[in-house]
Amino acid sequence: MLKIELFKLLKEAKTWYAIAAILIIEFIIFFAAYYQGKTVLELLLDNLRQSFYFEGNLLNGNLLLYIVLNSLWFNLPLILMIVSSALITEEYKTGTLKTLMLQAVSKKKLIIAKYITSLIFTILMLGILMLTSFLLAYSIFGDGDLVVYLGTLNFFSSEEAIFRITCAFASGTLSMIFFTTVSITLGIFLKEPTKTWIASALFLILCSIILKADFGMMNDLLFPKLTNSWQQFFNYNLDVKKIVFNNLFLFIYTLLFVRFGIYKFSKSDIG
Repeated sequence: MLKIELFKLLKEAKTWYAIAAILIIEFIIFFAAYYQGKTVLELLLDNLRQSFYFEGNLLNGNLLLYIVLNSLWFNLPLILMIVSSALITEEYKTGTLKTLMLQAVSKKKLIIAKYITSLIFTILMLGILMLTSFLLAYSIFGDGDLVVYLGTLNFFSSEEAIFRITCAFASGTLSMIFFTTVSITLGIFLKEPTKTWIASALFLILCSIILKADFGMMNDLLFPKLTNSWQQFFNYNLDVKKIVFNNLFLFIYTLLFVRFGIYKFSKSDIG
């Protein structure tokens, strides 16, 4: 059943449009950085040069990779959520689910196969993004130290920057898996593609709003806060325990959404 779901995903035009969209966004980032990046960076660092001495090329591959990572805020998850939710909503729309149920297919096995398909798709997409970003960043802009502003200026050597960026991509992948899992669960409830896409966009917007708010002691328990765990790899002093806790907690939230979706799908009337 999993092979069938993967085959259907590859046949969908949306899948290839999604890949193209992600690569286009990536290309635009590199294109803009190549032609305007140095000017913008000089403007940003102009005041800081009075207090700091900068040596070497700051507009380098590591900085571009950090900028690409920031597409994890909204662009990338929305594209992935649209494709993943279509795994279930398109079959509601076309009536394919009714046909499958007539063949005595297990509801539980079917929806689990769709969640796993979404998982594989998300990991592959992040793998493609990471591979192409690394190749383009280092081939066009070269290596160099990374400067990141998170309340304060944090400087990382090239070797350390590569390690932190790689870890951030891994943590970001978990965040994307959470979002695509949510999209399938939303699709189970809403059934219609357009409604699910709107709900997915609204979910991302609400997460962005909550992310910027301060809920005190509740911050570490709210999943919108946990989806930003990849950013913690760019704090100068790594809090490994907190990063592991946040990613583990986000994984638990992902499993809860899966369990919720499986229960709803198993109990619902497909007709």
